[in-house]
Amino acid sequence: MKQTCAILSTYAADVSGVCSALYEMGGMTVMHDASGCNSTYNTHDEPRWYDMPSMVFISALAEVDAVMGDDEKLIGDVCRAAEELRPRFVALAGTPIPMMMGTDFKGVARLIESRTGIPTFGFATNGMHSYNKGASTALAAVAERFCDPSLSRRELAAEEAPEVNLLGVTPLDFSVTGNVEAMKKSFVDAGFRVNSCWAMGDGWERLMEAGRAHVNVVVSSCGEGLAKVLREKYTIPAVTGIPIGAAAQRELFDAARAAARDGNDRKMPAPDAEGAEFIVVGEPVQSAEIARALHRDFGIESVGAISPLDFPDEDKIFAQLKNARTVIADPLYKPALPKGCRFLSLPHEGYSGRIFRDQIPLIMGGNFNEWIKKELSL
Repeated sequence: MKQTCAILSTYAADVSGVCSALYEMGGMTVMHDASGCNSTYNTHDEPRWYDMPSMVFISALAEVDAVMGDDEKLIGDVCRAAEELRPRFVALAGTPIPMMMGTDFKGVARLIESRTGIPTFGFATNGMHSYNKGASTALAAVAERFCDPSLSRRELAAEEAPEVNLLGVTPLDFSVTGNVEAMKKSFVDAGFRVNSCWAMGDGWERLMEAGRAHVNVVVSSCGEGLAKVLREKYTIPAVTGIPIGAAAQRELFDAARAAARDGNDRKMPAPDAEGAEFIVVGEPVQSAEIARALHRDFGIESVGAISPLDFPDEDKIFAQLKNARTVIADPLYKPALPKGCRFLSLPHEGYSGRIFRDQIPLIMGGNFNEWIKKELSL
């Protein structure tokens, strides 16, 4: 019961992470579930649902199918839909019921692929993990199977602008309120060329050119698995971080340039949250970068970041926030704040869904500094 949330909310599930990561790739994603996971995904986790078509379906798992373990119904339905729609690939994603049934997703995927000739993935997600696990697995699987193995990382010429891949870009972390575009602009303004963005705003062909980049920038934990695949496939080094804050983003850009030249991975240092009075709560990469920007740009010494994606333990979250005097977090974290604590609202689509979407501020680059000055009345 330690992982039961009685007061706080939970993050979007791993199955939503799979769907979000693959949404723009031209594949067909099937959630194996009765219906609930699909409605949660398309109404709360996916802001592109009403403006951008994508082949995301539910298997409509019936009780008798669950009891009898009838995988043939799922296989037949998916094969018929795939043969009619001819997607680029098929992806199956699991939910709690298939987990209890012991569904062999890889085996089912192999049967579907053998019958249709369409590349098929089977992801044994189960709704028990956060979205970043599912998204990371899905992005890595696509790159492993489809990215051109004949490409190779190019050496960076003396005066050449480094080319970067941005890894782990989904609306669950960045929404659709302008932060993705602002992030790309920050890199371009700093003298980089954005080779590909996994996986928002870039077409399939551009994603398949990932092997041409000089360096990968992991902008969320959703991109960690993909970074490993691209390093193994093309020896592209990775830097973990987001361009947030004026001074902090310069350090990130310097690290990316250095990695592009020497081929070594780099991760921006994150302040320790232990005993901190100013705490940032949220996705691991973003919360760490915000904390770093507060330290570098505003001289705040007692600042740290915590990421409940890694420990869905409500008691632990309350304990880590008990000494905080200022907290930046999604509005749904307010009940965890100690009395008298100052709260700065930073909605997170992967946590509160669409509820506070119109309140998400621009925080990329210098926008962060302006936002913090306004919030702290500096």
